[in-house]
Amino acid sequence: MNICIPKERRDSEYRVGLTPAGVQLLTSAGHTCFIESKAGVGSGFSDYDYQLAGGQIVYSGDEAYGRADLLLKVARPTEQEFEWMRENSIIMGFLHLSAGRSEKALALVEKDITAIGYEIIQEEDDSLPVLAPLSQLGGRMTPQIAATFSQNNYGGKGILLGGLPGVPPAEVVIIGGGTSGAAAARNFLGMGASVYILDHNMNRLRELDHHFQGRVVTMISHSFNIEKVCRFADVLVGAVLVPGARTPMIINREAIKSMRPRSVVIDLSIDQGGCIETSRPTTHSNPTYIEEQVIHYCIPNMTGVLGRTATHALGNASWPFVEIIAELGLEKALNASTALNRGVYTHHSEIVHPHLLDALEGRR
Repeated sequence: MNICIPKERRDSEYRVGLTPAGVQLLTSAGHTCFIESKAGVGSGFSDYDYQLAGGQIVYSGDEAYGRADLLLKVARPTEQEFEWMRENSIIMGFLHLSAGRSEKALALVEKDITAIGYEIIQEEDDSLPVLAPLSQLGGRMTPQIAATFSQNNYGGKGILLGGLPGVPPAEVVIIGGGTSGAAAARNFLGMGASVYILDHNMNRLRELDHHFQGRVVTMISHSFNIEKVCRFADVLVGAVLVPGARTPMIINREAIKSMRPRSVVIDLSIDQGGCIETSRPTTHSNPTYIEEQVIHYCIPNMTGVLGRTATHALGNASWPFVEIIAELGLEKALNASTALNRGVYTHHSEIVHPHLLDALEGRR
């Protein structure tokens, strides 16, 4: 099988689809790996590292995409990348198609491309084995972002998250108690902040209360509770996920408007459309904007600037699914792995994922 690792082309995207170690495993098994020149630089991997692992370097995106039976990406392809894709090929990556433009999903169908979204590969216990470590990384990254944009020189209130003796800590509200929300809470607590977690699932709140030994305040995420906490939050984090679907809008404009000026909003759900009415995608080059006098940080590829850590985390989590496709071929792999099968958006020139079908139907 020809397996290709292209250079990522989105703003400040330093991750890469496969490490040299992964390339070595594939080439040792008899597969051919093509790596676009400089694809791994942001993660600390040179072209020479990939060549030592048995990979072959190509020097254009057109060639990288054109040679691929299996294309290993990180972020959703750009319009140009969609044009480069070869018919009847396979693409794996964080595709988030339900939140993207309809034309992109339809282009995959037209070219008979099997699209496998890392974010929707799902085990029978409903866990998300590839998304989980990246969600955890994003959650752990959130407090350092909140701390930075709470500084006066970044437009914030000028507060220290952990406070000082005689000075209370920041009030941090996290909407969503899943992997990213819990990871954010862990690091916010480590910095000394006062942390509130809201979730619709009472069992999950019990788990979080036990895990954090009562050090976080847990609340059911009814609308009146969300409105209540927004009025005093110094930092508001949206961490809501419905796997494969566009994220529901949980926090409305009025709630944001009630926040104190120069508070910080971080929408971790923005790659799936965002869970806050005032959210819109930003980039690492221009990470924030002011809406209703509140600082908004909404970067879809947030962990893209932690290239080394993110790439290793992605490689560890995605490898079993890459390996089974390389070993068995696509059809046998889909039959052998329920989790992989649940990660398919398009196959045989059809949209097969129910949430993507619903999203496209809703745009007609």
